[in-house]
Amino acid sequence: MFDKNNKLRHSISLAAMLALSGLSASAWADAYEDAAKKWIGSEFKPSTLTADQQLEELKWFIKAAEPFRGMNIKVVSETIATHEYESKVLAKAFTEITGIKLTHDLLQEGDVVEKLQTQMQSDKNIYDGWVNDSDLIGTHFRYGKTESITDLMANEGKNFTSPTLDIKEFIGISFTTATDGKIYQLPDQQFANLYWFRADWFERADLKAKFKEKYGYELGVPVNWSAYEDIAKFFSEDVKEIDGKRVYGHMDYGKKDPSLGWRFTDAWFSMAGGGDKGIPNGLPVDEWGIRVEDCHPVGSSVTRGGDTNGPAAVFATTKYVDWLKKYAPPEAAGMTFSESGPVPSQGNIAQQIFWYTAFTADMTKPGLAVMNTDGTPKWRMAPSPRGPYWEEGMKLGYQDVGSWTFMKSTPEKQKLAAWLYAQFVTSKTVSLKKTIVGLTPIRESDINSQAMTDLAPKLGGLVEFYRSPARVQWTPTGTNVPDYPRLAQLWWSHIAEAASGEKTPQEALDGLAKDQDAIMSRLERSKAQATCAPKMNPERDAQYWFDQPGAPKPKLANEKPQGETVSYAELLKSWEAARK
Repeated sequence: MFDKNNKLRHSISLAAMLALSGLSASAWADAYEDAAKKWIGSEFKPSTLTADQQLEELKWFIKAAEPFRGMNIKVVSETIATHEYESKVLAKAFTEITGIKLTHDLLQEGDVVEKLQTQMQSDKNIYDGWVNDSDLIGTHFRYGKTESITDLMANEGKNFTSPTLDIKEFIGISFTTATDGKIYQLPDQQFANLYWFRADWFERADLKAKFKEKYGYELGVPVNWSAYEDIAKFFSEDVKEIDGKRVYGHMDYGKKDPSLGWRFTDAWFSMAGGGDKGIPNGLPVDEWGIRVEDCHPVGSSVTRGGDTNGPAAVFATTKYVDWLKKYAPPEAAGMTFSESGPVPSQGNIAQQIFWYTAFTADMTKPGLAVMNTDGTPKWRMAPSPRGPYWEEGMKLGYQDVGSWTFMKSTPEKQKLAAWLYAQFVTSKTVSLKKTIVGLTPIRESDINSQAMTDLAPKLGGLVEFYRSPARVQWTPTGTNVPDYPRLAQLWWSHIAEAASGEKTPQEALDGLAKDQDAIMSRLERSKAQATCAPKMNPERDAQYWFDQPGAPKPKLANEKPQGETVSYAELLKSWEAARK
């Protein structure tokens, strides 16, 4: 802990500076308070707090910042709209209100992870605070390099933890809590991977009649993958054109690129039914197919009790490849994640099974082909359909939770100053406005605010989803993954082999499972992880594991049950009823 002498020296230097400037300490305090009032009046609205409550919260930050005034603090996050707002607006506000000089850098996600790995390996401080995905929770608590926020708040950060932080109100806090019960990251933004569809097309009487005549059930929100496939085929092969424009029943991407790995690690296997039951992640086998026993990863190959190359994963990969080739625009196979993202907004895609709510802001811009003239969207988002291996009690999709993380190698004063900034950008004073800007909610009170109710008709189901009980089934990568950076980079090259046809889905996943097991075996031998390190199972006949309860599950005799849909109106009614 930085000692009282440091604090005293700072106070003396501050007093000297004030004397030279001719200003009293109270005058400087008034200046910070005036800055707070300015920001409350001009930027920090709407808020779930009254203006007086906002000022009281910011007064705490002004007081807590006293030992750190004049310091230069650097933090980093990936480049998305929410973090751009923090970097351009909230960092400036924080500096003016607290006197701490804050620089918030924006980098591509891969660069953030690379620099984070460098600091973990070298113990040399690069940034004082990091926003990185909670997908790294299994990495952070195992290596012993990351500060436990639970411990930080109880010990050296006790006097620098806001009394209005209200950590239980963060909707993603369970995702950043490790198996030891401690919080390692503070959620800063989150968005889900949902199903997207053209609600206006799905309501057309001619299309509804044509679909029912062919498939025997109603055109609606698909509940299962069978229905999604039928709808994809219907729009691509039967409808073909709407208003003179070629349309497609599916959108995806397939270029050999690191983003192809996210397409799968972001819970694609669990959407099909891979892994075991359990929220937030399957136990003992998670959505990556990694089995843990008593917190220790023991394997990902079926022969070790894992499910990375099991029938559910092979089914999920096969459908990905088939749908991309048959029902998506021809150019989709050569696109990356970022290149494919804007395509549905061009107006020729009927549905997308794997769509991130982070696209909501870009998808609601006036003048787009998918927007009405009154500012409401022609599209809606809904829960993802589930595959044939899925069972009640399993996770149903992915949720990205960018979270504040602090390294033990960061000098204490810098860490605590950055901790203040992390609390500031997630505080109730600013969180609702930040939610409206980036559409990545983190607080229960923001989701249920009147401001979000007013916005709901223009956001295509985002507010309804986050208010629904269903949202708990969308979760990030969990604690089973012992080294996210090293394991995640294996996925895209192996999946690309299946996407290109170079290998069958089974062959590609066999290679992925083998490589994951090799890395976990090296982690076991290295003894680099301080806790819950891998302890690999010996290989045995796959049938032994298929005969055990849960994952890996044996191949189903029928992987395409009857298609099932639900009307969007009925879906919303069921959510509303579940909330009461």
